Formats: sequence, C-alpha cells, structure tokens
Amino acid sequence: MSETVAYTVEKNFFEEKRGLFSWIFTLDHKRVALLYLYAIITFFLVGMSLGFLMRLELFSPGGQIVDPKTYNQMFTFHGVIMIFLVIIPSIPAVFGNFFLPIMLGTDDVAFPKLNLFSWWLYVIGALMALSTLMFGKGPADTGWTFYAPYSVTSDTNVSMLLLAAFVLGFSSILTGLNFIVTIHRLRAPEMTWFKMPLFSWGLYATAWIQLLATPIVGITLLMVVVERAFGIGLFDPSLGGDPILYQHLFWIYSHPVVYVMILPAMGIISEIIPTSAQRVIFGYKAIAISSMAIAFLGYFVWGHHMFTSGMSGEARIVFSFITFLVAIPTAIKVFNWVATMYKGSIHVTPNLLWSTAFIFNFLIGGLTGLINGALAADVHVHDTTYIVAHFHYTMFGGTIFVFFGALHYWFPKMWGRMYHVKTANIALALTFIGFNVTYGAMLTVGMKGMPRRYYDYLPEFEFLNKISTVGSWIMVIGLLLMITNLIISRRNGKKAPRNPWNGVTLEWQVPSPPPLHNFDHKPILSPNGPYDFSILEQINAFEDKPKE
Repeated sequence: MSETVAYTVEKNFFEEKRGLFSWIFTLDHKRVALLYLYAIITFFLVGMSLGFLMRLELFSPGGQIVDPKTYNQMFTFHGVIMIFLVIIPSIPAVFGNFFLPIMLGTDDVAFPKLNLFSWWLYVIGALMALSTLMFGKGPADTGWTFYAPYSVTSDTNVSMLLLAAFVLGFSSILTGLNFIVTIHRLRAPEMTWFKMPLFSWGLYATAWIQLLATPIVGITLLMVVVERAFGIGLFDPSLGGDPILYQHLFWIYSHPVVYVMILPAMGIISEIIPTSAQRVIFGYKAIAISSMAIAFLGYFVWGHHMFTSGMSGEARIVFSFITFLVAIPTAIKVFNWVATMYKGSIHVTPNLLWSTAFIFNFLIGGLTGLINGALAADVHVHDTTYIVAHFHYTMFGGTIFVFFGALHYWFPKMWGRMYHVKTANIALALTFIGFNVTYGAMLTVGMKGMPRRYYDYLPEFEFLNKISTVGSWIMVIGLLLMITNLIISRRNGKKAPRNPWNGVTLEWQVPSPPPLHNFDHKPILSPNGPYDFSILEQINAFEDKPKE
C-alpha cells in the first residue's frame, strides 16, 4: 500500500467570492455551470407542470380544465421550454461546462468571458420567451415546430417566441465553439485524442453539430419573422411561398439537434458504467468513433420527418435507408455498455440505476424510431400520439434520465455532499414506472389511431388516456421526490470524499467541491487511457489536510 499524500486544500469555488454579482458576472466555468443548472431545473419544473396539466385535460373526453386555444398554447410553450430551454442546453451547458476542463486537466474553458456571455444569452432568450405570456393575444399556439403557413398567419405572439429561439440558438453556438477550442488547445500535454474521456468525445461531436447546424434554424426562424412583419412570400402559399421549404429548413437543423440532445448523454453513460463496473470500458475507440459517426450521419436523415409531406419516392427511399443506417453506431454503444458490465464488479448506485433505466428507455425509443423510418408504417403512425411517445422515450427517457443520472453521479463532486441513497432509489423507481406507464399507453393509443395535439378525442381512446394520465401522476411524484432529496442533501448531506465511486478520470482527483483552479496537485494520467483502474490506489492516496 502506498502512503497517503496530504495536501492543504485552497478554498473551494463556492468560498472564493460571495454575493449575487460574484455569480452572475463570474468567469469560473463551475459557477457558470451551476447558473445553467439552477435555471434549467426551474424551467424543467415549469415545463413539467404544463405537461401535467395537458395530461389532466386528456383524462376524459370533452373539456376538463382549459379551452382548445389555451390547450394549443400550453403544448406549444411546453415544447419550447423543454426543447430550447431544458434538453438542448442541459448536459453540455451544465456538466460539459463543469467537468470538461477538469477532465482535460486544465483550469477553465478556452474563452471564459464567452462562456459567461453564452449564459447571459440563454437568460435573455428565456426572458423573451416568458414575455409572450404578458402581452398581445398570449403565447404562440403553433406547436414548437412553428410550421408555416399557420405560424405566419397566427395572431398570437409568434414573432417574439421565434426571436427568443434565435437568441437561444446563439447561446448554443457559442458553447459549442468554446468546447471545440478547449478540446483542441487545452488538453493536458500527455492526453492524446484517444486518451480523452468518452464524455469529452460526446461533447466534441455535439459541439460540431451546434456550430454547423444551429445557424440554419436561426436563419429559418428569422425568415418567418420577416414574412410576418413585411408580408414577403417565403413560406405562405397565399403570398407565393412554399410551406414545404420551411419543413426542409427546419428539420435540416432539428434532426441533428436530436443528437445534440443525446450524444452528451451517451458520453455520460460511458463514464458511469465503467466506474460502476470497476473495469475498463469495452471498445473505447469504437464508442469514440461512433459518436462522430452519429454526428455525421445525423445531418442526412431529416427527410424522415416529412414522408407524408410530399417528396419523391426515390428521396423517401434514400432517407429511410440513412435513418436505418444511423442506428448502427448507436447499437455499437449499447453493445459496448452491456459488455462493460459483463463480469464486472458492479456497484449498484443510483447513478448506475438511472443509466440502466436510460438504456431500457432508449432501446424502446430507438426501436419505435425504426418504425417511423419504415415508409409504409410511418404513413399509419405519423402525427399520432405514437410519435409523441417515441419522442419522449428518446428525449425524456434518454437525455433527461441521463441528466438526472449525471446529477447523482457528480453531485458529491459538485457540492461536496452525499445524498440519501434510499430516497434516491425510491424516486427513480417511481419516475421509471410512471414514465413507462405514461408513454407506453401513448404508444398504444397512437397505434390505434389517436391523433396528437388534439384537445379532445373519441370515447374509444378513453381507457388508455386514463392510464397515461395516472402514470403522469406517479412520474411527477418521483421527480419531485428526487429534486427534494437533492436540495436537502445539498445542505444536510454527509461530507463527500474526493472519490466516493472509485472513479479514475481526472475529476475524481480534485477535492470535493473543486477549488477555483481545479487541481491541487499534478493530475495522474495513465499511459493506458482514461479508464485504467490500476491507478486507483494512487488516486485514492490523496486526502485533504484539515483546515486549521
């Protein structure tokens, strides 16, 4: 056994400066990450509340709590909040900001001021979106996709919501640019490309999508604003425009952005599973390269959103083929995660349970997505609640489940406290059961033909809608229990050690919570890659010297 090496720890990043201005004008990547986290959790609760109200409205046929126009505005605002304010920024903005520099062995991102500016743009975009509640004829009622020509002719506050999404897109672009430069220029000298943690690879693939695809939707949304303001015929057929052009431009961005949402989540799973299994990740290079392959192929599959919109048979066949092709690198990751756990020394922790729940949900999301990619089947399920359920299985059951899994995984490192494990497990069980009851019932009723975005429905769909609504109650209880547990543990939890899960990537070598400049000693880098558990004894030899 090696001797314990003690270091006097400098103040952690919470203690360096205090006060509101020290946070909202900070250049510390960790504080910026927490600013994002607190905002995203707040908006998640708002979006969850809107979704909960929609399920209450659909509990029985006929009107329950709102009128049809209000229902349309609710699901539009629910979609905008969850997509643009929660899912897209969630993992890169929070865990990417907090842990990417530490995992690369550096003190901060490449452009700290740009990083803070990205957060300010996020806040400005959020305030612009919220302002649509307070004037005119209320928030947009177009759906989060803003399909023309209705988005051009609606008298609700569509333009402001479009401009809000435009500003939020700039925030995403700048975050992606910052991460690309950080990964290229600030890695530790001994850290070659194939010695980076897989979370870094996920963020790298995502950053290129953010940088290259987001400007397309920004220009598209501005075109709608220009058409609404000046009557220029771009998408409205009554003015000589083409609504199908809008769909192409929108989905050229919005399908790659699905991978902005899921690739960082896959990177986090590739961190949690080897740590929980206490063994090297199976097929490191295959997972890294598959992340880039998913990012590349994701640019060419947008047409499967438009099989019923009107396109040539040849184009439909090509888009269908590429849609099936993109499943291959995704399947590689799932195979490698399962192979990593095989014969591993499994430590069953809440973060592992969230990860395995993600794999279960995402497999359902992926398989139901293949049905969407099949030309004949898509005609039947298109624009039904089946599509809504499929999307939630990938985005909520995928990205958001991993977001919460990451929150449990890195909670001790971020705040220096441990949470109550039993409560965390109960919250996960309720969330997982409620989620699958809610969206499993929606998959079924969609296959039976119930259209999505409808305020009312036929009596034949009532039983499954009641099941779905009851499932939403269970899910919401689980989510609120989880968030409450983490909030209470933030102040009252037991003090966390540096390495509570016996991880070997660089973030587990810094104190909990980290100091302002991240490292209090030269990081230990294994020549065998980031998941070499033979160096665990050296890592755990460090302990913090008590402050006098």
